[in-house]
Amino acid sequence: MRCALRQLPPAGKLGVTCLILVMLGGFAASLAHMHFHHENRDEKPGLSMDDIRGAYHGIRTVAPLLTALERNHPAELPLQEGEALSPAQRDLLLNWLNGDRISGDYDSLELGDAAPAEILDRCCVRCHQAQATGEHACPEIPLMFWPDIEAVAFSRDISPTSIEILTISTHTHALTLAALTLVTALLAMASGLPRRLTGIMLGLIGLALLADVAGQWLARPLEPFVWAVVIGGSIYGILTSLLLVIIAIDLWLPGRANAEDAAAER
Repeated sequence: MRCALRQLPPAGKLGVTCLILVMLGGFAASLAHMHFHHENRDEKPGLSMDDIRGAYHGIRTVAPLLTALERNHPAELPLQEGEALSPAQRDLLLNWLNGDRISGDYDSLELGDAAPAEILDRCCVRCHQAQATGEHACPEIPLMFWPDIEAVAFSRDISPTSIEILTISTHTHALTLAALTLVTALLAMASGLPRRLTGIMLGLIGLALLADVAGQWLARPLEPFVWAVVIGGSIYGILTSLLLVIIAIDLWLPGRANAEDAAAER
């Protein structure tokens, strides 16, 4: 079976090469699907670890601004120049952050001086701006403009993918990827690649696929296993794609891989 791919006629080599290109295209489509399917789970553009963590484990976080107000900040600080945050203003901000119109009511003209933007500007910006100085200045958390506010104003409650959908996904992907990996292994063994290299790569690919599939279930109760999904899936995709590319190159090489094949043929 060694170097069987090299013995194919040109038409056969072309056919195998096309099949490998289709498989590589499938990996690219899978990567794009993961990006489109999981992005924006954290309500931010682009795919991030929070998106993946939310999909497989779930994320429940309280807005940093809400946390600060609930612990009575900045009442624990000495009064400085400017307007102090009154209990009524604090309640307005708390109701705003606990509501469902955070972006819509931020600088609402209908609220006038009671708009969160006006309260923050009068009571908080003196310490929370890039130019702030002094003992209690906090320039690393600016509160002057909406993009700065948006980063600290939203609480998140992202539920993981349901058990039903995860079961369907596992059923589909586990069988499909296992079969694809088996085909890749057979192609690798029929190529002229060194057996030791082929064995190492296939071993890593198998372990990575197991980590990816198992991690999707283990990550539900145990958040650290989200990394098993990310690392396992990445290693699987990279190594399988690399092995397929090497096989495609190898099958077009002339001659036999070693003298034993030629001797056996005689």
